[in-house]
Amino acid sequence: MVTEARAVPRARAEVSWWRRNKRKILRALWLGFLQIFMTALVITFLVPTIWMVVSSFKASTEIFAHPIVWIPKKWLWRNYVEAATILPLGRFALNTLIVTSVATLGTVVSSAIVAYSFSRLRWPGRDFFFGLLLATIMLPEVVTLVPRFIMFRWFKWVDTFLPLTVPYWFGTATFYVFLIRQFLRGIPMELEDAARIDGCSRFRILWQILMPLSKPVLATVTVFSLIQHYNDYMNPLIYLNKMELWTLALAIRTYNSQYVANWEWIFAVGTMMLMPMLLLFIVAQRYFVQGITMTGFGGQ
Repeated sequence: MVTEARAVPRARAEVSWWRRNKRKILRALWLGFLQIFMTALVITFLVPTIWMVVSSFKASTEIFAHPIVWIPKKWLWRNYVEAATILPLGRFALNTLIVTSVATLGTVVSSAIVAYSFSRLRWPGRDFFFGLLLATIMLPEVVTLVPRFIMFRWFKWVDTFLPLTVPYWFGTATFYVFLIRQFLRGIPMELEDAARIDGCSRFRILWQILMPLSKPVLATVTVFSLIQHYNDYMNPLIYLNKMELWTLALAIRTYNSQYVANWEWIFAVGTMMLMPMLLLFIVAQRYFVQGITMTGFGGQ
């Protein structure tokens, strides 16, 4: 009887301890699972990138060696020199810079203006047209390739940078409009009302008050847009036939088609293309993450 009497309080103590710490234990297990999952996900994306960078210093015989040669016996820096001299990469880099900068600037400016109209102004049919705009996200881009090509050919824009830059100055980037709109809806209207009382115009309110407050989301849109236009392959392939107008993404195809055996050149050019975007993300990482977070929870 004495043993049974002692066992009952001990069992109750174990149950009460589990109830008190159940939430902490489950939370710790969930966080541990998330860390393991995210680590596996990072490794999945990071290993091919590291292999590409390392392979850019290998000889062609080591790239496809079996078993895989992770560390080259001799680091061949000449792969970069040969890849840069066999084609005019300087010219292609300049073309990429022009297209990317002009298209990104147009995307940010036009998206901010359109988002301001949908978030701060009240006009008949605003919500309906915004829903219609969002519906275009579900339309695959490939569906509009032929109509756009016919239209731009009629404009005589083929073999120019205009098809790659001008459309983005008219608020056609629906996803970026949505991001900026959600962020602007989280800014109190009292700021805008006070500015209007002081005599500020709509454009002055947008550029001098709202845009400085929207640096996180603007940085996010800028990074997304830069990556999109920098890596764009399909549109330059369709509209740029002259070699002197090619971008870097289009130039890599030449190494693959004419110099099939020289994969080290392809990896060298790929690594050179990777570096600017990597540096951009490192510099803008704080604003980028802040913009994503505040956009997701700031709008109503």
